Amino acid sequence: MATITAAAKRAQEKSDYNAFLDVCPSRKLLDRISDKWVTLVLAALGSGPDCDGGPRPLRFSELSRVLAGVSQKMLTQTLRSLERDGLVTRTVTPTVPVTVTYELTDLGLSLYGLTRGIKAWAEQHMDDVFAGRAAYDSRSA
Repeated sequence: MATITAAAKRAQEKSDYNAFLDVCPSRKLLDRISDKWVTLVLAALGSGPDCDGGPRPLRFSELSRVLAGVSQKMLTQTLRSLERDGLVTRTVTPTVPVTVTYELTDLGLSLYGLTRGIKAWAEQHMDDVFAGRAAYDSRSA
């Protein structure tokens, strides 16, 4: 019986990822990145505080201002999960008071490109969705 190296085993497992299977770890990742706050945090970090610049580090308070309606707790949890997944880096600068900034990693930037498109699609097609909902509701009533 041939033995398999750890690297070969990881490569085999990676090629076996299939989100349609309930045991696939990519399902948890899809669950995370499909969260609205994750999408909006990535969009904010990728476009700067005015949402039309380029990627740059943002402080927690800047993110909080850009993301209307997010609670401090939810923003903290979202940033921690993104940092854990390697999508965001957290940098602490020893100033008075301490400055903490968040920035997309290269991996985060690669996902930002996709989420930017989803955000833009949602903004451009909201009227169509409202029309679809109204038509459905009128048929269902």
